[in-house]
Amino acid sequence: MRKPELAAAIAESADLSKDKAGQVLNVILDEITHSVAQGDDVALIGFGTFTVRERAARTGKNPQTGEPLQIPASKNVAFKPGKALKDAVS
Repeated sequence: MRKPELAAAIAESADLSKDKAGQVLNVILDEITHSVAQGDDVALIGFGTFTVRERAARTGKNPQTGEPLQIPASKNVAFKPGKALKDAVS
């Protein structure tokens, strides 16, 4: 399912216009993005939790030459599904 299809499903379920549902979806995604970018966790009970995970700097190797190279520390977004989502998929 893509974003426009999700907005259409929201519009049908919540008795909204497709444009209004698209706006609501965009606001939700923007707020999740903003909160996670600030380092906050976003927990949607039953669905899952978005968190920021920090990866330490480490030494890797170039796969073509085999030379060691330093990989800098970074931050990644992680998603941990909630129980209801896990049960729905199982």
